[in-house]
Amino acid sequence: DPERDNLCLYGHKDGTWSVDLPAEDVPPELPEPCLGINFARDGMQKRDWLALVAVHCDAWLMAVAFFYAVKLDAAGRSRLHKLLNQHPTLFEVVTNRKKSVPAPAKFNAMGRPTESATPSGRPLKEADLGSGLRNRPAELFWPDDAMWYLVEVQSFNPKTRQAKILYASGEVEDLDMDEILRDQHMCLF
Repeated sequence: DPERDNLCLYGHKDGTWSVDLPAEDVPPELPEPCLGINFARDGMQKRDWLALVAVHCDAWLMAVAFFYAVKLDAAGRSRLHKLLNQHPTLFEVVTNRKKSVPAPAKFNAMGRPTESATPSGRPLKEADLGSGLRNRPAELFWPDDAMWYLVEVQSFNPKTRQAKILYASGEVEDLDMDEILRDQHMCLF
């Protein structure tokens, strides 16, 4: 209803959604939801407006998660971060930007856990940055949780020095290999 201002998007336990006026009983200590998602609606295409609403929802959900995360220790925050990353964001769902790829069986066949506190391979070297890097199993270090994650380098572009990385979880990420090499955040098998 364009006549109603300051509408908010609500997710319900049964998986349905509704757009309504802000709730008056939101605890004051919680992060403030973004109000007025319908202000820009009139001048936007429906698809773009839904993407904007999804971004605001994601931002608020992350704010609430990390509001409560201050009560957790480092291991608890790390676990929360991993749990959040197991699911696509609303924006990714609404815009179909995140394709879930099932983890290849080769990750299970390597006989190594998909994450570890210590690497099993040898450090990446400048000489490795070539065509031989394609389809190569490796470990990628995440400094946020000080863990090495099992990955496969799906492709490498020697001109841009960018690589497409497949995680055992099925997620795909593009990486700047100059940065990875400089920080020594990859080991090869």
